This record gives sequence, structure tokens and C-alpha cells, in this order.
Amino acid sequence: MDNFMISFLICNVFINGIIGILLMTKRIFKNTLSSRMQYHLWFLMLGLLAVPFVPLRLIRVPQIFSLLDSLRSASSSGTGIAIEETMGTNPTENVDWMNDFTLSINSKTPSIVGYILLGIWIVGIFAMILLVIKSFLRLRDLEKSALPLQNQEVRRLYRHCLEEMEIRREIPVYSTAFLTSPIIVGLLKPCIYLPIHLISDYHESDMRYMLLHELQHYKHLDAIASYLMNLTGVVYWFNPLVWYALKEMRNDREVACDTSVLNMLEEDNYEDYGNTLINFAEKVSLTPFPFTAGLGGNMKQMKRRIINIASYEKPTFMKRLKGMTAFLLTAVLLLGLAPFISTYASDESYYHWDSSSENISYVDLSAYFEEYEGSFVLYDLKNDAWSIHDKEHATLRVAPDSTYKIYDALFGLEEGVITPEDSFIAWDGENYPFEAWNADQTLQSAMSSSANWYFQSIDEQLTSADIYSYIQQIRYGNENLSGDLSTYWMESSLKISPVEQVELLIKLHNNSLGFSSENINAVKDSIRLSSSDAGTFYGKTGTGRVNGQDVNGWFIGYIETADNTYFFAANIEADSNATGGNATEITTSILSDMNIL
Repeated sequence: MDNFMISFLICNVFINGIIGILLMTKRIFKNTLSSRMQYHLWFLMLGLLAVPFVPLRLIRVPQIFSLLDSLRSASSSGTGIAIEETMGTNPTENVDWMNDFTLSINSKTPSIVGYILLGIWIVGIFAMILLVIKSFLRLRDLEKSALPLQNQEVRRLYRHCLEEMEIRREIPVYSTAFLTSPIIVGLLKPCIYLPIHLISDYHESDMRYMLLHELQHYKHLDAIASYLMNLTGVVYWFNPLVWYALKEMRNDREVACDTSVLNMLEEDNYEDYGNTLINFAEKVSLTPFPFTAGLGGNMKQMKRRIINIASYEKPTFMKRLKGMTAFLLTAVLLLGLAPFISTYASDESYYHWDSSSENISYVDLSAYFEEYEGSFVLYDLKNDAWSIHDKEHATLRVAPDSTYKIYDALFGLEEGVITPEDSFIAWDGENYPFEAWNADQTLQSAMSSSANWYFQSIDEQLTSADIYSYIQQIRYGNENLSGDLSTYWMESSLKISPVEQVELLIKLHNNSLGFSSENINAVKDSIRLSSSDAGTFYGKTGTGRVNGQDVNGWFIGYIETADNTYFFAANIEADSNATGGNATEITTSILSDMNIL
């Protein structure tokens, strides 16, 4: 959560930039966009303000925004590689089994600053909620003190306004001495409240305009907008530019309602409507109630509305067309910026697996895991059945470490960086702590020795844009490449759950990932561990080493027998000694006891 808060604050910098773009765009298209369209643009902003809390995978990022990866790496967690050795652990004497070599990542401890900021943010939210509750209670007092409208002339005029606007619902009208301007209140049970002084100083045309204005709020569902704006103000209480944007949105809402009223009037009545605002400018005020919409506003807002009325002309077809075009262009621009927000603030720790239609059995295999936290996932292809130990950990996303190399190799093959016939990459001459790495490599040898530099070389030739495109294509875990290009899969930004590992292995086996069969087969060959009359065993280990301690161990793969195929993924976590080798031992024990291996 400390990382989320820091990311959320970074996200707000981008949000402020987007608000600035929106304000500038509104000014540019001021004479093209209708008042209603200018108001509706703010709903795009409200949608964007929700993006930081939306899971990243729901924000499908266009290819043109993949350049963001290079920007994000500048603000990543500051991890680096320390050269330390984790010795290979082979579960059998078979030389085809893969070595579990890995390098250590230096990880910074959680920042106390992040927790302090989180605490301040939560305290601010509670304070804002208390203010909203206070306003709500004041509104309740107003409702209790109000009386049903008794003035027959106003009642007749009100019924005429309902007919004029083709509103069939009977919206109650009340009078009160505790308001200076009319307001409409309520989402499910809307009510209109009129100040007594306006009723006593009754003027038919003025009252008609005010009633039409309030009914326009009802017709355009502005009560929903009020709730959304209040919620936004609570969450973004610390951001002054968001508050300014919400103020502008409220102003645009009143201007849009004015325009809707003007659309109902004859041109000769425009001046009268403007005079109504002028006549009541000193009497009306901003409503203190956050759940309402009304005629009032401060003098600056009144001036803006009067200028809008004085310059109003009913739009022609061509002006509407231009306005719609400008609106769509602005909408595309703003929505296109959504990935910049989501990428920074969204943290999807768990895979939201729709298991309702799956044939799943939950098994207790804790005896195999002993001191480790972790999970085991098995899929029986023939019977379309899942067996899962510890569902919570089975859907928890953690770094894939070297298991990711299966798909990194596939990306390199698909782009022609390597080929099934020629996967040779020359050793760069750097002295690595594992003898097996200090030599030229092919895909087979690099996968067997888990040589990081081989796959990092593939990534360098692919570029981050290519990698991100493929990551999205196969929907790999959280699809987050914000880490450094050389380490994003090593206890960094990219994360995946055991369930997702199995789902991807099924797609790899069935060749349903959209890659050439030749390349798929080359990757399968590189992870083949053993083959006999009993079947063929495929697998890849992975170890996450942080600050010199093995904290994350993987073993994933599948077993092909004569009449069935079993896919599996095991993940273990601990403060130390959680290696891919130990995950392999756990897996082979489970599979043996299940009579699969």
C-alpha cells in the first residue's frame, strides 16, 4: 500500500496535466462545442479519475502508448542486480533436468513516507466524509421544515411546466424559508424546494424560468452527477486542480441548463430569461448542500451565464455536426491518455479468475509444503478438471522469474531474433558467476542453464514496444513492464499467478496463442526434461532472490502420457530457501503420489 500511495501521487501529476489539456481544449473549441457538450466532457474527466483504481488489465493500452515503458522505468522501484549465486538443484541425476541458477535483486525496504502519506490521505477522506454527512444532515433539517407548496398560481404554473417539458412524473414542490435560491434534491425521489421570498414576490415569467431550469436538472439526471462529483471531491480532497475542475463542471452544468431552457423559448424571451438571473443575482447564492442542483451561483458565474444567454443562437445542423466532431476528437484524446494514469496507480495483486464454470476440487497439500507458503495447481486435460491447493495463493500474482523465459523465447522466435534452426547467440565475454553462462548459447542450452544474458539479449533486440505487444497478446499476468528492460521479470513489475501459468501452458500446448507452430514446437523442445515410454515431461524452474535470500520458487510444466496431459504449476514463498529446486521436489512428490509421475 505504501507503493500505491506514492504511485497515486505520481498519477495525480498526470491527472493535473489531463485536466489542463481538457481546459485548453474547451477554450479552443469554445465556439464549436455546445454548452451541453462542454458539460459532458467533464464526465470523461470523472471517468479518468476512476482509472487509478481500475485493474490494469481492464485498460487495454493502444500500441502507440507502449513508449510509456521507457518513461515508467525512470520511476520504478530502484531495484538492481547483485551478482550472487544460487547453486543448481536437480531433482534427479538426469542431465536433461534444468539447473536452477539465478541472480539476486537488491530491493529497497518499504518507505515509511508512503505509509505516512497513506495515513494522511485516509484521514482526509474521513474528514471529507464528516463534512458531507454534516451537509446531508442540514439538508434533512431543511426537508423536515419545508411545507408543501400552497400557492395555487405557482402550482398551476408548475403543472404547465411539467407538460411543456413532457415530464409525466409528479415531482413534489415545497416552500421553505431556509433557502435563497430554488434547488432540486434527490436521486430516486426528487423534490423541488422554492424559497418563500420568491413565492411572495411572485412574477409569472420569472417563476416559470426558474421552474424550467430546475426541471432541466431532473431531465438530464444531474442528481447522479452531483453524487459523482461529491465522491470525486472526497477521494481527491488534496488536489486543488481537481477541485477547480469540479467547480468548473458545476458552472458548466448551470450553463447547459440555461441553454436547454433557451432551446424551449422563443428568441424574444431570451432577454427576459437573462433579466431573471440579473434580478435575482443579489438574492440567490451557491447552495450549501452537496446533493442538490439549483439556479444559484456567485456573481462571477452569473456574469458568465448572462453573457452566454446574450450571445445564444439556436445551433444549425452544420454547427451541431462540427460540435459533435470536436467532442469526439476531444474524447478520443482524453481516453487515449488513460493508460498513463492506470499504469502508475493500478496494482492488481490477484488474478480475478472466473471459476464458476470450472470443474474444480480443492485439496489440502500442506504436508508437502511444510515451512513454505504457496500453492499447487493441476489441470487434467482429459477430464477437464482442476485440483488446487490454497486458492488464495493460486490466484496471487508474484514475479515469474525464470519461468517467463518460456514466453520470452517465443517472442524472440516470432520476431526472428532467433530461429528454430539457428538460435545461436555469442557470449558477450562478461564473467558470470555460473560457468554454464560463460559460453556461447543456443535456446536449448540457455533454457537448460537459465542463462539470463541470453534472454536479455533477445529483449534488447525486440525493444520494449515489441515485448509489451506480445505480453498483451497472450495476456501474461498483470502485463506490467514498468521495471527495467533487463529485470522486469525478476522480482520486479511483471507478475503472474499459478492459475495463469497453467492457463498459458494449456494454450502453449494447444497452440492457441497465435504463434507459428514451428516456433511453438521449438519452445516445447527447449523445456523438455525427459521422455520415455511412460510419457514426456516438460518443465521450467524459477527462483526469485532478493537481497541474497531466495524468497520465491517456481516449477511449472506439463506431462504428456499416452492417453492424457496434465498441466501443473507450483509456487513457494518464504524468507529464505524458497528455490525453484525445492518447488520441483514438492511438485514431483505430489505428482508421484497422484500416480501421474
